[in-house]
Amino acid sequence: MPELAEALHETPGRVRRLLDEHYLIGSRRHGSFAVPAVFVVEGRPLPSLRGTIMALQDASFSDDEIIDWLLAEEETLGRSPIAALLAGHKSEVRRVARTLA
Repeated sequence: MPELAEALHETPGRVRRLLDEHYLIGSRRHGSFAVPAVFVVEGRPLPSLRGTIMALQDASFSDDEIIDWLLAEEETLGRSPIAALLAGHKSEVRRVARTLA
C-alpha cells in the first residue's frame, strides 16, 4: 500500500478510501496487496474504472475475478476491457459487464 500511496501522491488513508469507494481495486493473490499499475493513469485512478467495478460487483464477481476480467481478452470487445476503458469506451465495457450477471 505505501507504493500505491506514493504513486498516487496520496496518504495511505486516502488510498484506502479510494479502494473502499471502488475507484480502485486490488488483490492479495500473490502475497502483499497490489493494484495493477494499468488502473492508475497519470497518477490518478482511471476515471471509468469505478462504475465498471461496481457493475461487476453487482454481478457477484470477487475482487480477483474483477481484476482477471478487466485484464483478460474479452471476445465481444475484441480486446481486454481495461484496454477498451483506456481507449474511452466505457459504455461498451459496462454493457458487456452487465450481461455477466
